[in-house]
Amino acid sequence: MLRPKTVAVVGASATPGKIGYTVIDNLIKGGYSGKIYPINPTCTEILGLKCYPEIGQVPGEVDSAIITVPAKVMAEVTEECGKKGVKGLIVITSGFSESGRKDLEDQMLEIAAKYKMRILGPNIVGSLSNSDKFNGSFAPGLPLPGKASLVTQSGALLIAIDMATYTRKIGFDKLISIGNMADVDFADLIEWFDEDDNTTCVSLYIEGMKNGRKFIDAARKSSKPIVALKSGVSAHGSAAAASHTGSLAGAAKIYNSAFKQAGVIEASDLNNLFNRTLTLSIQPPMTGENLLIVTNGGGVGVLATDAAEKYGIPLKFAPADVQAELKKHMPEFGSAKNPVDMTGMAGNDWYYQTTKFSYAHEWTDGLVVLYCETAMTNPFEIAKSIKQAADDSGVKGKPITVSFVGGEKSDQAMGWLVENGIPAFGGPDIAVNAMAALREYARLQENKSDGAYNCDESAKKTALAVFAKARSENRDSLTEIEAKEVFKAYGMPVTQIALAKSEDEAVALGKKIGFPLVLKIVSPDILHKSDAGGVKVNIKDEAGIRDAYQTILKNAKAYKADANIHGIAIQEMAPWGTECILGSVNDAAFGPTVMFGLGGIFVEVLKDVTFRVTPFTKAEAAEMIGEIKGAAILAGARGEKPKDRAMLAETIYNYSCMIYDLQDEIKESDANPVLVYEDGQGLKVADARIILKAK
Repeated sequence: MLRPKTVAVVGASATPGKIGYTVIDNLIKGGYSGKIYPINPTCTEILGLKCYPEIGQVPGEVDSAIITVPAKVMAEVTEECGKKGVKGLIVITSGFSESGRKDLEDQMLEIAAKYKMRILGPNIVGSLSNSDKFNGSFAPGLPLPGKASLVTQSGALLIAIDMATYTRKIGFDKLISIGNMADVDFADLIEWFDEDDNTTCVSLYIEGMKNGRKFIDAARKSSKPIVALKSGVSAHGSAAAASHTGSLAGAAKIYNSAFKQAGVIEASDLNNLFNRTLTLSIQPPMTGENLLIVTNGGGVGVLATDAAEKYGIPLKFAPADVQAELKKHMPEFGSAKNPVDMTGMAGNDWYYQTTKFSYAHEWTDGLVVLYCETAMTNPFEIAKSIKQAADDSGVKGKPITVSFVGGEKSDQAMGWLVENGIPAFGGPDIAVNAMAALREYARLQENKSDGAYNCDESAKKTALAVFAKARSENRDSLTEIEAKEVFKAYGMPVTQIALAKSEDEAVALGKKIGFPLVLKIVSPDILHKSDAGGVKVNIKDEAGIRDAYQTILKNAKAYKADANIHGIAIQEMAPWGTECILGSVNDAAFGPTVMFGLGGIFVEVLKDVTFRVTPFTKAEAAEMIGEIKGAAILAGARGEKPKDRAMLAETIYNYSCMIYDLQDEIKESDANPVLVYEDGQGLKVADARIILKAK
């Protein structure tokens, strides 16, 4: 479909300015060498090409059909294409699900599936490929040639990027508009690009996904770097749910985590997408932590140093032997520490010698070369010196990025460097960010999981029995006692708890569990127990049990007179520890997803949480602990002893197994608070909640 030997344009037009005309004109002007068949029942010829009244009358095979007819006739056109044996449809036509007519889209899909035809779109600009000289779109022309390929949901953005490739001097082999993704989606194209010899890096502009798990699986398997820019990540994009977790499950953080799990590098904005795509398409990953920066100006060196720390590759001083050699190519007042400041006296030879030695040295894992344009130097000659030094070093598989700060001559020199395989940028921070993308890619590949998972059948059986009982009573939420039974089955340490249906039973259970105690209302109609005055803590004796029992019942009935009260939970009062929270939501794109953060103000006010799409590994669970801003508290800040992060990671992992195993049953859940003790002392899940999906 995307590299056709023959293409039909259904809805071709002889009128300039119409999409059906522009597509044929673009195919011809782009140099497409395959056969082009315009389809229009009222024309005999368009732009010198014989026109056919219907696709069925075209002689020979048709690989791909570009569709520009109105949405209302798409069912008929799809049927005709299917009968002809067309392999795929590039549906430019709008007026489907994006405008409320999902029925027309579904009808088109149903017919296409019958004939095993794939559909790109609908509601797209089209598909462009430099290596095939194929401009099957109404974009102005083929982009500047390059080694990356871009997929975008925004047609207008594709057109803008198409033209920007020439001004930005950043090329693409393919630009593909994906639109509504009725059939072909990001995952399909990632898999296809992995087999495409003309694509070395995949670039994505994403507004949303229908099947995030399919995306993660495809990206994990990709042998090529993938860069993604996600738009629409504001808080308004997530609907509030009944739990803390739902209100915190902003699209941005879930997509951030999903990209990390998939091994996808993120871009922060459109310029960053361009720059990171260019770099990843022509440079190898940075496989170690040692970044060396070479400059002729202290100011840009400082800016680059700041950027290195900001983007996760902080500088280290170069070893003594490296500094000794570098000192040979700078004045006495230069600095060889890192950044290596050759001063404004640096000319072609110093740039050549310093770059060659620095790039070749085994300590250096990545090299950023900076140049400020001076009156004594020629930017183009400096560029040639840098390129020659990299070539003469004999080094392969090590990345280099460059920044020239200057005027028109510097811009031209950077363009030459890009043409010769070295990414060059107008700011030192941009060059460092580009190098950071190469380091991110290496780290993601090192830590990427294959997504393999084995279900805990025994724990699942226990949980399903608890759910069945609740459903038999027409309940969609578990009591805390039931929720803790499920949590315990999955290996999470929960506080001892039992149900008392009378005051005397409460006293007996309390003595058995041991003081101090917590008493809580147990009612499927009262989920937020504290709001109802349904919790009493630090109960130390029999009199306290009796008083708390009576008070909780009174408060509960006042809060909700018709509440179905099962009784009062008698629970051990766990020693206080560092509060954490675990939660889950069923994300619209990625399905069952786990949230982790510190409790209290950290989660309520600061929103200091992180997410993972299930299933994930124990190593990834441990990573979550380090990702929150409050990680230092768990590590032992300000003289405090470190908390039991090993047990916390184990609990996060076990919780994720529960959420994944029971994804068809659990709508959302949380463990809040989880009380974490000092290293080696474990933790306790003090409260647990599970809400079931409606069935």
